[in-house]
Amino acid sequence: MHKSLLPLLAALLAGGCAAGPDYHRPEPKAAASGAFVTQANAFDPTAPLPDQWWKLYNDPALDALVAQALVANTDLRVAAANLAKARATLSEAKAGRLPATDINGGVSYGDGMQGAGGAFTQDQAQWSQNGSLALSWEVDLFGRVSRAVEAARADAQAVEAARDAVRVTVAAETTRAYLDACSYAHALGVAQDSWRVSTDSLGLVTAQEKAGSVGKFDVERAAAAAASARAAIPALEAQHQVALFELAALLGATPADIPLSARQCMTPPAPVAALPVGDGASLLRRRPDLRQAERQLAADTARIGVATAALYPKISLGGSGNVFRNDSVRGNDSLSFSVGPLLSWSFPNISVARARIRQAEAQGDASLAAFDGTVITALKQVEQALTNVGREQERLAALDEAEIRSARAFDFASQRYRAGSVSLLDVLVAQSALLDARTAQATALQRLSTARVDLFKALGGGWQSGNASAPITGVR
Repeated sequence: MHKSLLPLLAALLAGGCAAGPDYHRPEPKAAASGAFVTQANAFDPTAPLPDQWWKLYNDPALDALVAQALVANTDLRVAAANLAKARATLSEAKAGRLPATDINGGVSYGDGMQGAGGAFTQDQAQWSQNGSLALSWEVDLFGRVSRAVEAARADAQAVEAARDAVRVTVAAETTRAYLDACSYAHALGVAQDSWRVSTDSLGLVTAQEKAGSVGKFDVERAAAAAASARAAIPALEAQHQVALFELAALLGATPADIPLSARQCMTPPAPVAALPVGDGASLLRRRPDLRQAERQLAADTARIGVATAALYPKISLGGSGNVFRNDSVRGNDSLSFSVGPLLSWSFPNISVARARIRQAEAQGDASLAAFDGTVITALKQVEQALTNVGREQERLAALDEAEIRSARAFDFASQRYRAGSVSLLDVLVAQSALLDARTAQATALQRLSTARVDLFKALGGGWQSGNASAPITGVR
């Protein structure tokens, strides 16, 4: 390199700076980091949510199903492939910091025509060889390359967070499908018991009608009750089977490969202790969608710098060499080379560059608003889930009591009917109340189970479990 270029290069490198704004992580409102508004005895705000929150159910079958889903789920495989693509894009952006090289070479053989005095003669066939080497390196004076790398890294981190969000969803939906299968199996058992009770009552009334102690009206009423009880069974069988099919899909399996443990579950498990929910600060650190929105904002902020750098000259240092050899020119090969800085600048026509800066700034504003909205949505979802869990637990407790009292009332009615102190109508009314209470209790149990899953999903746990891929760190 010529000595006169060294001071220029040193000045360019010393004065280099990154164009565009430097990124600063946005801080949510102080209230977002405090305790949750909804409080109940069922929640423990002092205990952090464990990553493998499904183990709170103390169900080995559930633990095995979630572990299988986190390995075989097809959505997770897609998310992993997207992350690999984003990391490859980051590697491509980093390559912009390295010199670019271009090597060409070739060998040819043939003859040509030569003209002299208006006549053309054919040259003798001969060999020719040529080669060239070009080297260029962009001086990142205004940070175009560094901002591009910064944006690509933030993009990859956003895709990584999206992958983690899929893990949260897979863990939650696998748990939900398993609990639904158990809940519908429980409800199906209740419906079948109700049908048997109704059928037994119908048999008793039919026998009494034949004996002449009751009329046809009582028989038809008992038969209607038995038919109504039987009608609930097909729908519950369908819901149970649908939940099992959903579970198989989440496990990356076909409908024919439903796990036996899920088929055999007859009662949904419940957490063994108060639900650890933590506070808003831990929520904001944990939820992958918040991290994804924040990283997307960082990427869009860096792209403002990429667009701003287009206002300034693009300076590259480069060199090239060429050699040509021909058999007819022995000892006199052609050799040439060049070295020096290259400058590219669209000035004074910078209207396109400024338009792109405005586009990047608008995208940054949109990403900031999206981040704020994601924080608000996360808090809303948790508060809604906390409210639903608390109220469903109260509802289930009341229905448990209703079932117990309805069973007592039915026993009293049956005893008095046998003693002849009450009519058959009183027995049927008590029986209907008992069956309704059992059905409502089974339905409430399923609603509470899915509400708990909604809460755990809103809290954003489960993405760290089994996460073997190293996170992408750093900004530059």
